[in-house]
Amino acid sequence: MADDSAFPEGCTARPLRDDDAAAVAAVLAAAEPIDDTGEYPDAEDVTEWWRGWGLDPRRDGTVVCDPAGVVMAYATVMASPTFRDAFAVYLEGRVRPDVRGRGIGRALLAWQLARGTALHAERHPEAPGALTVEVPGGMRSLEGLVRRAGLAAERWYRELQRPLTALPDVRPVPGADIVPFTWDRDDEVRRAHNAAFTRHHGSSERDPEAWASLFTGQRSFRPDLSRLAVEDGAVLGYVLAYVYEADTAARGTPEVVLGQIGVLPQARSRGVASALIAEVLRTAARHDCRTAGLGVDTENVTGALRLYEGLGFRTIRTRVSWSLALPPSTERRT
Repeated sequence: MADDSAFPEGCTARPLRDDDAAAVAAVLAAAEPIDDTGEYPDAEDVTEWWRGWGLDPRRDGTVVCDPAGVVMAYATVMASPTFRDAFAVYLEGRVRPDVRGRGIGRALLAWQLARGTALHAERHPEAPGALTVEVPGGMRSLEGLVRRAGLAAERWYRELQRPLTALPDVRPVPGADIVPFTWDRDDEVRRAHNAAFTRHHGSSERDPEAWASLFTGQRSFRPDLSRLAVEDGAVLGYVLAYVYEADTAARGTPEVVLGQIGVLPQARSRGVASALIAEVLRTAARHDCRTAGLGVDTENVTGALRLYEGLGFRTIRTRVSWSLALPPSTERRT
């Protein structure tokens, strides 16, 4: 837990609790008009996110409360149970705008760096690690904070969007069929995803538990809007779609988010991804979605950014991944 002496007089820190989800959602809602992340999670979304990543609230989360006990900032430290190269530890948090500039964010980041380093030592000291903070383009103060803490900009991402009008045609893929997602293929899609993302930066093998908690087990997952490309009875590509109820309520109109898009390496350059995306866009439009969104690594090895822009998506926000490398260690902490 963060040290109270690091915070302004009258403020106290305590371990995060499961029932803090509503308070954390309120902090995020208060910050959104300034931070412009494009996300409006409610308490249920926050709880699902923590559970999906296997967060241990008391050890890996902290909140800062004002003298009345109201949560005005929080921080978490989370890591995926699986990884390929470096064991990535993600540092997340937010400070309510009206109490910024008082050293709260700096103190929380210091706690996160210490706890994240300890988490790496506890779980996978034999592997290189990385402490990572995702910085949305509108959060310049956070960018300065992580830079001063010694993190370096590592990866650049774009959030893309397009209206569900003037939609692209679904061009046939010779030898393959575009079909709806069905639950009997869920694990096959998981395995296809693992194969499709082998060379992608920061990707990891998703076991069945992680796959369900982070992807198809989410309450926002829409199997009816998701599509698969199947050839000779086997999945060779997929687009998994999501609609977030809290975002819909905040914006006033539903948006389909293309959360995972992949094609097996041997099936690329055949128009599979274009056909899948076009079919998902048309299906979502028939289900009253007004816009479609997705995120992309600008250095994606498959040239995904060009594909998405060719299908009418345009950049609406950016974010940068800042990281601090942790060397392997032969000592395991408990």
